[in-house]
Amino acid sequence: MLEVKNLKAYVGEKQIIKGVDLTIKEGEVHAIMGPNGSGKTTLSYVLAGHPSYRGEGEANLYGENLLELSPEERARKGVFLSFQNPPFLEGITVLQLLKKAYFRVNGIEDNNIEEYKKMREKVSEGLKLLGLGEEFLKREVNKNFSGGEKKKAEMLQMLVLDPKLAIIDEVDSGLDVDALKAVGKAIRLMKDRGKMILIITHYNRILHHVEPNFVHVMKEGKIVRSGGKELANEIEEKGYSF
Repeated sequence: MLEVKNLKAYVGEKQIIKGVDLTIKEGEVHAIMGPNGSGKTTLSYVLAGHPSYRGEGEANLYGENLLELSPEERARKGVFLSFQNPPFLEGITVLQLLKKAYFRVNGIEDNNIEEYKKMREKVSEGLKLLGLGEEFLKREVNKNFSGGEKKKAEMLQMLVLDPKLAIIDEVDSGLDVDALKAVGKAIRLMKDRGKMILIITHYNRILHHVEPNFVHVMKEGKIVRSGGKELANEIEEKGYSF
């Protein structure tokens, strides 16, 4: 379980998040919605440990405060962040990235053949789920990728690493209908595995494919309203003017 208590976040001396409380249990999907500049992406960064963001308060994952851990330690504890704009990694193929991340997160020696076979099975399953071919693994990470391919690559990493907490930042931006369906299928699988899912989004599109247990609205660094999926429908109709 993730328990966030009075979380504050700063960039330099500027305060972005002004006291957030949030509890996510196993197998739950929580959606954070809100206008631009409300602190949604900052929340994802401070939970994952982005070095430019300083957090105060508590973000306890199974009783251990993530704010006291390095980004690498958080990843090993089971925290995964899917980036809104994932970077191009020159000279690194998708398969190389998956292997390095999987082995590092799980503390496995690079020459462990049996673990590599297990990882490769997970990769093949993920490719099939997302509608990607094996040739996708030979491409440099995000080089000349379409918007859909970038987001599918992020979902493939999520499926292979199998984190306890998946933080998914605006995964629906730039996706066509088919890619959105594939991404939704990957997130639903994680939910079925009992993982904790935090989706950050402006729109209701992804929530048509992944039904949230809770929807929260952020404004000016605070959660100002919470509810069920009906809240997302209300926002789609009326916007954030409440």
